[in-house]
Amino acid sequence: MKNSLSEALGLKAREMISLTGAGGKTTLMFRLARELSIEGKKVITTTTTKILKPSDQESPHLFMSENEGKIMEFVDRCLEQYRHITLAEAEAERGKLKGISPELAGNLWRLYDIDVLIIEADGAAGRPIKAPREREPVIPSNTTLVVAVLGLDGVGKELDHQNVFQPSLVSKLTGIPENEKMTEEGMALLMTHAEGLFKGAPNSSRLVTFLNKADISDGLNKGRRIAHLIFEKSHSRIERVISGQLKSEPPIAEVFFP
Repeated sequence: MKNSLSEALGLKAREMISLTGAGGKTTLMFRLARELSIEGKKVITTTTTKILKPSDQESPHLFMSENEGKIMEFVDRCLEQYRHITLAEAEAERGKLKGISPELAGNLWRLYDIDVLIIEADGAAGRPIKAPREREPVIPSNTTLVVAVLGLDGVGKELDHQNVFQPSLVSKLTGIPENEKMTEEGMALLMTHAEGLFKGAPNSSRLVTFLNKADISDGLNKGRRIAHLIFEKSHSRIERVISGQLKSEPPIAEVFFP
C-alpha cells in the first residue's frame, strides 16, 4: 500500500496540481505541501478562487499582494529559503483569502524553479459534496494533474443546502431529486459526468479521484464500491481512485486502478 500522498497520487518530478470538488481539498493541499517540503521540494500553495486563511501549522509563510509583480518578486527572493509558501491577493470576507489569477499561476510555473504548485481551483463552503457552477472550476492551462475530491460521509446525506454545495446542480448531474439521499452511484457520476468535477481539465493533464474520510463507518467499503462504479463508466482519463483519510494516519487507505 502507498502510505505517502505523493506516491499514492503518482506525482512526477515537477507538477502543477489543481484540486476540485469538496470534502477535503484544503486539508489535502496543506498536508501534501508539508510532506513535499519535508522531502526538500520547493512548494507553492494558492487558490484561483478563495480559501480559508491557513494556520501557521498549515503554512508558515503567507504572502499577500494585489500587485502581481510583488508576488513574483517574493517568489524569486524567498521560495528557495522557505521551501513552502502560500500566495494570495488579499484578505476577503469571513477569514478567507482571495486567490491569484490562473494567468499568474502559469507565469510563476514558467519562470521559477517550483517543484510543485498546488492550487485549490474551486470552493465548497465546507460541504462534503458539490457540483461546479458555470465558471468553475478555475483550472490553469498549465495544470499537469487534476485531483477531484469528495467526502465519503456525503453518501446517504440529503441533497440540501446543509449537506451539499449547489444541490440543484448535483441533482441535475446525478438524477437524484433534491432532498433525497446521495448514493454511491451519484458520487461516481459527479466524477465522470462531462459537467462534473473534472470539467475544464486541460486535455494534457492527468486525472485522479480522491475519496476522503475512509475512516468513517463502512468508509472502506463505500470507497471500494464507488471506485468500481467510476471505472465501470469507462472514463478513460481517470488513472486512479484513492480512498483516504486526510486527518488520520496513514492518510492513504487504498489505491485503485482501472
